[in-house]
Amino acid sequence: MSCKKKVFIPSFPGVSIFPIKDGKVLLAKRGEEPRKGLWDSIGGFLKEGEEPTICAKRETKEETGLEIKLGDLLGIYTDSYEYEGQVYETLNLYYLAEIIGGKIKAEDDVSELVWFPIEKLPENVGFKSFGEALEDLKKWYKTPKGA
Repeated sequence: MSCKKKVFIPSFPGVSIFPIKDGKVLLAKRGEEPRKGLWDSIGGFLKEGEEPTICAKRETKEETGLEIKLGDLLGIYTDSYEYEGQVYETLNLYYLAEIIGGKIKAEDDVSELVWFPIEKLPENVGFKSFGEALEDLKKWYKTPKGA
């Protein structure tokens, strides 16, 4: 009889948003490690017991000063995140969003905010899941809405 105990380490949930306006998407340049100086989405990790939609709104306000209305869920992606010498698996939800208020300003762990045309997105991205979500965003943008 085997007495080996299996240990399961859960993925850390994160939420990101893509604010869309006039064919452009608002992206954030990372102001802190890991992957400082690379482009990323607006968002972050859920607090204990926090709903993903609440996290998306909170992180957007913290990082940009903006208030949003969430749209459709673009997709769910897996990735890894290195923090203080350890690598953690992540599960990332990406939502489309509309800005409904606030004044734009890079804050918290963001050094810069830029509106990119969806047809010309940056290639120097911080995370694999973000790159995958950008590809899906391009496909979504090219698809007739309501189809």
